[in-house]
Amino acid sequence: MGASEHIVITDVGPRDGLQNQPRILTVDERLRLIGAIADAGVASIEVGSFVSPRAVPAMAGTDAVVAALQTPGPVHYTALIPNMKGYELARAAGARCVTMVLYASEGMAQKNVGMSMAQAEAATADILVAARADGLEVVAAISVAFACPFDGATDPGVVRAVAEKFLALGTDQIVIADTIGAGNPQQVRSLTSDLVRDHGADRLGCHFHDTRALGLANVFAAVESGIRRFDASIAGLGGCPFAPGASGNVATEDVVMMLEQMGFDTGIDLGALLRASDLAQELTGTAPGGRAKAWLKPWLAKQSGGVEPTIA
Repeated sequence: MGASEHIVITDVGPRDGLQNQPRILTVDERLRLIGAIADAGVASIEVGSFVSPRAVPAMAGTDAVVAALQTPGPVHYTALIPNMKGYELARAAGARCVTMVLYASEGMAQKNVGMSMAQAEAATADILVAARADGLEVVAAISVAFACPFDGATDPGVVRAVAEKFLALGTDQIVIADTIGAGNPQQVRSLTSDLVRDHGADRLGCHFHDTRALGLANVFAAVESGIRRFDASIAGLGGCPFAPGASGNVATEDVVMMLEQMGFDTGIDLGALLRASDLAQELTGTAPGGRAKAWLKPWLAKQSGGVEPTIA
């Protein structure tokens, strides 16, 4: 583990983080939060989802968010889609990358999108064909990779099979998602080691929730397996409205702190990231903030000569 090794963080706060908050942010507020995250040097951000606003009111207006972010720049933006209709809406808004959800359990597939696992896989395969023709990237996240709130423990063989199928179909990235924070480091290390051994790490990523305070430990286990792409959420925002027990995602500021102290390069400015975290807390009123935030603020203030980061 050396400083020459780079780890890519995708901040999913503006989508996964906001979708389950009691306060619904305006498009301008969402853009303000995305801008603050980007200003911290986060190179990849999930900015919203093209789902029914009746089902997820917080994601209404994602077309306007995506359209406002189309100026050329270094940040890679993606938006979640549930089906082909969502893909068409994302493409029309100008999205260059979409995220589709696959499932490791029938219960979650039915509760989340009203499809079977096989139907969700068929829809994703169709979207891959369309995206290839349109020049869009596709990320496929395998939901409930360790346990499902409806079906119980997940068979890792199912996750491996789904990942293998969609890597072979040309998916740009597969994300192993612990949707309800049920995984432990031993499980994470076992599954990710198998996947890296069989497919390499270039197109693999992980997405962890901190439900049982194991988020950082699970990131560490995946890092040891060779994973170099992780989702995280500014200020620990998160929680899936269709998955009972899903609490906040692992906080971006905690993940960056740990990785940087381990000698990895994330390209992210922790001081600016804490300002984005402050903004997330201000806008939502519910964001918990990273577990290390109380320590990080005075430490960074000392490093910068006594000036504590504040919201710009």
